Amino acid sequence: MKSAIAIRHVGFEDLGAFAPALRAAGYQVHYWDTGEQELWTLEPVKTDLLIVLGGPIGAYEDHAYPFLAEEIAILEQRLAANRPTLGICLGAQLIARAAGARVFPSGVKEIGFAPIRLTQAGQYSCLAPFAVEPMTLHWHGDTFDLPAGAARLASTDLCENQAFAMGPNIIGLQFHPEASAKGFEKWLVGHAAELATAKIDVPRLRADAQRYGAELERKAQAVLSNWLGGLEV
Repeated sequence: MKSAIAIRHVGFEDLGAFAPALRAAGYQVHYWDTGEQELWTLEPVKTDLLIVLGGPIGAYEDHAYPFLAEEIAILEQRLAANRPTLGICLGAQLIARAAGARVFPSGVKEIGFAPIRLTQAGQYSCLAPFAVEPMTLHWHGDTFDLPAGAARLASTDLCENQAFAMGPNIIGLQFHPEASAKGFEKWLVGHAAELATAKIDVPRLRADAQRYGAELERKAQAVLSNWLGGLEV
């Protein structure tokens, strides 16, 4: 089987609805939990696929969270070798930083279910399912400059760089296509302090997760299957 390592920063932000598509494509997935497994033991270029998941910290906060510097070093090696790499939210920001782009607070919290707009490049990318059903989950307060040579794939009114690709093998997604209704209560509990501070309507978030759940799972599997099918390995 092909190997896939997912670097996970908090337990409830996992592969979610992406997991079935990975299994269907023949990947054996292993989570690398920060604070448990040592990142220096990870062989960054050898693994077939690396996925860096989200988390409630800034990609620029390596002074407080030194493991971020290790993740960036791993991503720099992946990018240099053009090895298949996917970043979600914090993961996308870390890819952007590893590629030399700036990551910074956007000044606004974008939290909740809202549509994305695909660029022309995005319409012909793995994100094509969002052209018909654009709703997805957003959960971030940071953003980043588009890395040099990257193609912007999607935007929202609050965040210009919602997705980017650096060739077929490297992709960063600021939004959360992997999230669905299944397990969503863990997000609400895990991010309770942030939701309260941002005055987010928790019952509405929960209801929206249920409302869009089936659609979100369907798109997640289609998007990841599309991307995996287009890898150049």
